[in-house]
Amino acid sequence: MKFILILASIIYLSLSNIYCLAKEAKQDESILKVGLIVPLSGKHQEIGKSVLNSIRLALSKINDDQIEIFPKDNNSNPERTLFAAKQLEKEGIRIVIGPIFHQNLIYLEEVQNLTFLSLSNKTKIIPKNVITIGVNANSQISAIVNFIKKENLNKTIVLVPRSNFEDELRNALVKSKYEFMNIYSYDVEPNKLTPLIKQITAYSERTKKLEKIIEFVEKGIEILEKEEELKNLKKKYTLGEINFDSVVIANFGENLKSVTNSFSFSDVTAQDVKFITLNQWFDETLLKESSTNQIYFPSINLTNYSKFRETYFKSYNKYPPQISILSYDILGLIYYIKKVQGDNLVKNIFNKKMSYIGEIGEFSFEDKIVTYKLDIYQVFDNQFLKIN
Repeated sequence: MKFILILASIIYLSLSNIYCLAKEAKQDESILKVGLIVPLSGKHQEIGKSVLNSIRLALSKINDDQIEIFPKDNNSNPERTLFAAKQLEKEGIRIVIGPIFHQNLIYLEEVQNLTFLSLSNKTKIIPKNVITIGVNANSQISAIVNFIKKENLNKTIVLVPRSNFEDELRNALVKSKYEFMNIYSYDVEPNKLTPLIKQITAYSERTKKLEKIIEFVEKGIEILEKEEELKNLKKKYTLGEINFDSVVIANFGENLKSVTNSFSFSDVTAQDVKFITLNQWFDETLLKESSTNQIYFPSINLTNYSKFRETYFKSYNKYPPQISILSYDILGLIYYIKKVQGDNLVKNIFNKKMSYIGEIGEFSFEDKIVTYKLDIYQVFDNQFLKIN
């Protein structure tokens, strides 16, 4: 009898342990585990830490203990990235935010059980298990083409700098299926850039035309109604219209300003054509540069972006790099899909029939690439003006 009681106790305790383990496993399955691979050391650590901080802000907003983040440092190195990915795989992770940089994607196909949401904006040579969520060239060119059509511009030229991003931009231009008037590759060095801009704007011909008209007026061959008109002619550098109505300059920062300045020196300003560029992330130095006044560019929602930056500043006493808002948004999306559409997260999140609205604006997934519906802004009167 005593043996039976001991045996019953053992069976009861075993069943209790099994029940507890099963309960823990069930609870563990309900927890959304998200990996994070970013540089937390090395020369890009500030960017990586800002992404981690943005994830923490998103967690605070979500306010649900059923989501856990597993951060790993890749030191912005491809081999370290692969090592971190394999660690996450062993920990039962299936979806990972990161890595940030395109060059760190090269070995990730070796970890087929994981899906990576890379913050890169490059869309070429992407492993099968990687989705790029950066504001890519396709989204930007699409917004620009829509703007060009809306403004009834039909003589648009494009300037693409010779760089490792040139192929990406040209592919986006082709994918847009829009017939641009001309697409030029250019070197950013001033001694090569200036002659090209003068050629594009027919600067020499327009200068000669002005000189000839002034000569004819002074010789009495041409008659002007007022003497002031001759004075105004002599104030000009060129005369005659240019053969394009808009120009897309695919560059940023000082290189962008170098191009707009070259157009100004060639006597072509925003009064003559519409200047358009790529997403500038609301670079405030554009407001102080006369040659970039009135320039247009596609971008994410400024109001939401500004709110995010201020929220980040209040928490960390500094402003974040631009891509931080992407990680903030994508964690919210992952959580939303898990809650609303169930367990098959990877399949559901990349349903190309679905579109989503986050802090960054409206976006959707197609062919492992995020497509953003960007707004158009103009540098105008010392502010960024949204164009309806």
